[in-house]
Amino acid sequence: MEPRNFDGDADRPRSAGAKQTGRVLVIGPYLRVRAGSADAQSESHGLSNQVQRDAEARLDEAVGLARAIDLVIADAIIAPVSQIRPATYIGKGKVEEIAALAKSLDVELVVMDCALAPIQQRNLEKQLHAKVLDRTGLILEIFGRRAKTREGSLQVELAHLNYQRSRLVRSWTHLERQRGGFGFMGGPGETQIEADRRLIQERISKLEGELKKVQATRRLHRAGRQRVPYRVVALVGYTNAGKSTLFNRLTRADVQAADMLFATLDPTLRALNLPHGGKAMLSDTVGFISNLPTQLVAAFRATLEEVLEADVILHVRDISHDDAEAQQSDVDAVLRQLGINPDDSGRIIEVWNKIDRFDAEQREELLNIAARRPADHPAMLVSAVSGEGVDALLAAIEERLAAKRTTLDLSIDAADGAGISWLHRNAEVLAKELHDGRFDMTVRVDETKREIVVSRFDAVPHLSAT
Repeated sequence: MEPRNFDGDADRPRSAGAKQTGRVLVIGPYLRVRAGSADAQSESHGLSNQVQRDAEARLDEAVGLARAIDLVIADAIIAPVSQIRPATYIGKGKVEEIAALAKSLDVELVVMDCALAPIQQRNLEKQLHAKVLDRTGLILEIFGRRAKTREGSLQVELAHLNYQRSRLVRSWTHLERQRGGFGFMGGPGETQIEADRRLIQERISKLEGELKKVQATRRLHRAGRQRVPYRVVALVGYTNAGKSTLFNRLTRADVQAADMLFATLDPTLRALNLPHGGKAMLSDTVGFISNLPTQLVAAFRATLEEVLEADVILHVRDISHDDAEAQQSDVDAVLRQLGINPDDSGRIIEVWNKIDRFDAEQREELLNIAARRPADHPAMLVSAVSGEGVDALLAAIEERLAAKRTTLDLSIDAADGAGISWLHRNAEVLAKELHDGRFDMTVRVDETKREIVVSRFDAVPHLSAT
């Protein structure tokens, strides 16, 4: 569906009285971009990242979010906003026009692609005579549908309750009733809204306790991996950038990968085989999105700890997307929220995915752009679908991991099967040659195993490493 610009006198390409079957109207209430107004806009509901985006691309994303939970889109329109109104977010005239359109389309739900305050949501529902859902609520609905594991369900419920707690003001009239106190002579008691808030807070406290147990379990799992030890490589990126497809390509796994927003939520770990025989753990995480609700960032922190602990982070970008630069900015913003420096070139590798969507000339242009980047900020061009560039990416991952490891030379009796087996399990065997009944080996080991290899096998630093 092509989005329409709804700026007061926009034409409506529909015959009068035509009955629409759609049930959802998506509104893009985006601030008009004026020269010299960036500072003012950055103060308005955290929209500083969004002003860089194309309005139609933003509306397309909102429609994609709605379709992700099987909502039927009646129409999608852009409603430019000169300034945000405290009562309804948009101006009175636009509210009336949207109300008329919603009535003509016979919709029950209006999705506002912005973050609404509780009072704004309540006022819009009264004036539009329809249920109103803002961007945060829509994303929470998607997460609620997609979470499959116990951990994911806990995280989504916690985020939803924190969101709901601030919006009890918009609930129905039963919240105005009061319950009696103890016996006939008790005080007026607590109002229904106070009781609901108390119950929500009790549930939040219980969920936070359960998630602490989840975090403790994850710490145990990480401690177990560190004893092996396996390095951790984490995938991050904008939703639908192709992370799960790349995860499957790198690990030969079968994680769900679909051309939709937030196709997968629950974290997945698989072994990653490196070119010289070493292993790492590859972690696929939830996709990011512009204006990702803070409730979700907080609730999914247990999951995102895999990113915090990762030795190498692959920032997967859909380089074919029209808003690729803005998406990169959004991911960087979430990484900063997590305490990760997105400019840490020693830890983060930028992966330009979906190059299969470009023709030969466009691909050559991309290669030239990548070649001009600073040496410490390279970009790896790949296609998770075709596998193009994946070998080079694996080599780059191995090189980053190797920077934190030690290369050693040693000689071992060919009859020492147990020792040779131990080396293959606990080190990367870079070279192995048989001479006079002994194997001359070059291995790369983690610092935690260096002393063991040196003392047990009389290993010495590799010549080229000195």
